[in-house]
Amino acid sequence: MAKLRSSNIEPSTATTLALGASSDSILISSDSLKANTWQDLGGNSLFVSDGSGSISNVNSGLKGGGYTLISTHSTIATGVSSIAITSGIDSTYDEYAFVITDFHPSNDGVALQIEFSINGGSSYGISKMTTSWKAHQVEAGGTHLGYSPDWDRENSTSPAYVTTAEVGNQNTESASGIFKLFTPSNTTYVKQFFGRMNEVMSNPGSVDYFKAGWVDTTSAIDAVQFTPSAGTIDNVVIQMYGVS
Repeated sequence: MAKLRSSNIEPSTATTLALGASSDSILISSDSLKANTWQDLGGNSLFVSDGSGSISNVNSGLKGGGYTLISTHSTIATGVSSIAITSGIDSTYDEYAFVITDFHPSNDGVALQIEFSINGGSSYGISKMTTSWKAHQVEAGGTHLGYSPDWDRENSTSPAYVTTAEVGNQNTESASGIFKLFTPSNTTYVKQFFGRMNEVMSNPGSVDYFKAGWVDTTSAIDAVQFTPSAGTIDNVVIQMYGVS
């Protein structure tokens, strides 16, 4: 079999190099074919690599269903008053998931809260309705299953609780879980949400907290902000995913 060895092969005209004719099979063996940008014959991008293994511009036909990481927001021992996510919430997905890891407040007995915006984060404070319940068990003994009206909002513009107001500030205490927002770009219906968190409460003990409700607006929500109910956030990692 004849062999062709070359360090570079270029098209004779334009910028498209054709290997074989229609219906031919091209076999590449014993080596690798390397390119940073891959397109189909119609010029549609399949994916782009930066040459270091990071992939972007992945064609939706290759993504499949599931969670797509959009952004990560974190603070570690810095004592911030809020974490705002002002980009990436649009009509691309009908469901957005916020994975919250190790929320640790500066004050004892504090809640992580969420606020919503319809103007890119320029202002917050949209009216909302929420409901919630919890189950907990404390280390010293004793269990509880119930509802606290102080942690809910009734046509209120105050922030909605993502956790209970019982997260402790000791070194071993934090809260983790997931919060989901649905159809934020829909302009017909109100925006529904729910969440579930596990917390190490200040008592101390373990809390399983369920939250649900809606944001009372038919305008598109395009930003959210997380705040503590008192003090600052000493530690948290918030990853925002689009769910398809």
